[in-house]
Amino acid sequence: MPKKKDNQDKPSVNSELEGLDIRINEFGEIEGNFDIDKVNAFLNKSVDDKKLRDRDDISEENE
Repeated sequence: MPKKKDNQDKPSVNSELEGLDIRINEFGEIEGNFDIDKVNAFLNKSVDDKKLRDRDDISEENE
């Protein structure tokens, strides 16, 4: 079996999420240092969800 690469470099992130650190612990739980509501607000603003494009009942926050 090949050895796992030990990548200690921090990945580049958007300036609004500077300092974001997410890990998976030994029990498979996601641990992070950011409030999940802040991450969700960023994703809602920045990522286009193609499943929700044609819905009229959802208000557009980007406009």
